[in-house]
Amino acid sequence: MAAMAAELRPWLAPSAAGPVTTTVRLPGSKSMTARALILAALADGPSVIEAPLRARDTTLMAAGLRALGVAVDTSADDRWVVEPGPLRGPATVDVGLAGTIMRFLPPAAALADGPVEFDGDPHARNRPMGPILDVLRALGVRLEASPAGGLPLTVHGAGLVEGGEAVVDASGSSQFVSGLLLSAARFTKGLTLRHEGPPVPSAPHLRMTTHMLRAAGATVDESVPDVWVVEPGPLHGRTWVIEPDLSGALPFFAAAMVTGGEVTLGGWPAASWQPVEQLTELLTAFGAEVTRSAAGLTVRGAGTLRGITADLSDVSEMTPVLSALAVLADGPSELRGVEHIRGHETDRIAALAAELTKVGAGITEFRDGLRIEPAPLHGASFETYADHRMAHAAAVIGLSVPGVELTDVGCTSKTLPEFPELWAGLATER
Repeated sequence: MAAMAAELRPWLAPSAAGPVTTTVRLPGSKSMTARALILAALADGPSVIEAPLRARDTTLMAAGLRALGVAVDTSADDRWVVEPGPLRGPATVDVGLAGTIMRFLPPAAALADGPVEFDGDPHARNRPMGPILDVLRALGVRLEASPAGGLPLTVHGAGLVEGGEAVVDASGSSQFVSGLLLSAARFTKGLTLRHEGPPVPSAPHLRMTTHMLRAAGATVDESVPDVWVVEPGPLHGRTWVIEPDLSGALPFFAAAMVTGGEVTLGGWPAASWQPVEQLTELLTAFGAEVTRSAAGLTVRGAGTLRGITADLSDVSEMTPVLSALAVLADGPSELRGVEHIRGHETDRIAALAAELTKVGAGITEFRDGLRIEPAPLHGASFETYADHRMAHAAAVIGLSVPGVELTDVGCTSKTLPEFPELWAGLATER
């Protein structure tokens, strides 16, 4: 925690010198890297992860797996090797502020032989975990959680989980479902998981989980809405090729839109497991042109932005940067369907309402989103709340609003340690 405090540093967001026209190459998807690490750790043989994301969330995940007895070689930036081994405690896992670690690793830790302790950054203790812990208890796993039902947490692994049938309310995070499914093939009876409650957000992330499970050899049936069946059986070691991170690319695409330029994300695959169709629709609604070619995924800005009305439940991770675009648009926007992001790295709805108001926008806060009324904007100190996506939003606004100072740009190391340097270079691209 002290190391994080030492990294806290104000950062003046650079203003764009003109239309941003460039090609960027970004690290791999955080979501895909995290899932590949878990599946590789539970496999029956070694795996290779090509083009992984090396950032705080993923290196902490690798460290957590090492603590459980998995050999994870991350010495090469572009090729990680995972050698599974018997999972064992006692072990201690630092989750940082990563939802993927605090929701994906406890089900795997239940398969370990011995106790596994989880804790993380101070705000991590506020992030919801109750639904996934309730399912583990219902499946016979012994664990001890904080009075609030989350971290610090100890999972007393018994070497196996019987599995069977369980019910979960995953309306707070699709990670509650993904975390259980990723380990379910190793449960003695597999898992039949049924969601009961308001709709599960971030459906594309659930599809990524089931696609990757099948790619690892699992039998998964999701033909019945809100029911997932994973049959017991081995997961196979394989080579995972990680796509560039679409959420991480969004600020760069936004730079093209804000400045009337053109940004290409190089290395984009012909077929993707990320929500590129949903993002294309949203950026097009704002007034951008989005194309795919052999060069990559390209976004062209028209120099002006239109206000939009949108349900962001499938792409909630993108809400902060889309809100920044809405602040710079020529008409009002309403962004809804994201109540669950109140439980992300920070309460993102409340945080956005506060910080966008600081720079001059007219904001109405709803339980599940925001109405954003454009207004004359001005510089301000923009609190980032140790949240990388809040920092991205501030940086986008700063391209056209001089004097936007981020209280801490170091939080971007969560998913892209190179962000400050990349962004400063981007602002000078002509």
